[in-house]
Amino acid sequence: MKAAVLEEFGKPLAVRDVPAPVLGTGEVLVDVVAAPVLPYAAEVFRGERNYLLTLPVVPGAGAVGRVRATGPDATRLAAGDWVLCDPVIRSRDDALTPDITLQGLSARGEGGVVLQRHFGHGSYAEQLLVPTENAIPLGRVDPAEAGRWTALSLCLVPYGGLLAADLRPGETVLVSGATGNFGSAGVAVALAMGAACVVAPGRDEAALADLERRFGARVRTVRLTGDGDTDRLRRAAPGPIDVVLDLLPPSAGTAPVRAAAMTVREHGRVVLMGGVGMLGGDDLALPYPWLMRNNITVRGQWLCPRKANASLIALARAGLLDLDRFSVTEFRLDDVADAVAHAASGRTRFALTVIRP
Repeated sequence: MKAAVLEEFGKPLAVRDVPAPVLGTGEVLVDVVAAPVLPYAAEVFRGERNYLLTLPVVPGAGAVGRVRATGPDATRLAAGDWVLCDPVIRSRDDALTPDITLQGLSARGEGGVVLQRHFGHGSYAEQLLVPTENAIPLGRVDPAEAGRWTALSLCLVPYGGLLAADLRPGETVLVSGATGNFGSAGVAVALAMGAACVVAPGRDEAALADLERRFGARVRTVRLTGDGDTDRLRRAAPGPIDVVLDLLPPSAGTAPVRAAAMTVREHGRVVLMGGVGMLGGDDLALPYPWLMRNNITVRGQWLCPRKANASLIALARAGLLDLDRFSVTEFRLDDVADAVAHAASGRTRFALTVIRP
């Protein structure tokens, strides 16, 4: 089969023939129809993000495709079914703290690297092998619209954080990093889940205005200045802020994370999902007395639980999460270099870059 291969960090992807995956028990083989390209994919491929990734590898995290074949343990899936391929692969021999690899992108620790030996290759290919539980039924899909359904892979990240925060309908959410790729998706997901209001801070005035235009009065934008941000964020909300979700990238410092976190009400919840500190820099400092006396919950969340896939698909099918908000630019597999460059070009909010093998 044809695939794009990363042979060395800093070297362009090579499109060439590679052996097709061999189906085994507990696995599903999928014909890839659309594979999303992350805005920071070029940084990963250059080695700038220091991700654990065993080379050579077929990159690409997540896909929308059709089942080619299933193993003997699949009782519902059948050849031809449309599925969302979840790239979060967990080891099956430790139910409490499974090792995790993010297929085609990264791993968590040595155990995740071990998983890469079998499930390392990602979705920039004609076929993709995933564990049975990672092929999530999508229902009927218009083949021409397959690229738009890859928005689910993007939205699953903030959705995992909002589930971890136990967001309830009618609550107020502050999305730190709201003008970025994952953050803007987080605004849409929070509203789809029933948030009464989303406070959206940022420094890009055009991006903030775009959020207001898209979502109306349920979004309250705040331009960050670095001076008195916490107070201005609190004042922007119609009432107490129940949940803070941080999705800022590694390039951001800890100051905006702290300013956002300290807006949360007594008994509020703060979920950290971003990349701040992953490339060095200061640790996040939150006041012990404030945390203790106000009963604040602070939680880290990496990605999302497996059950999140089905419930997010249900939100989209119900029209609560409107995938038509996302524009789609598609590339052939042979043009993978152009796809990676396009994804990194700067316009990431509600914009999907997709490879169609």
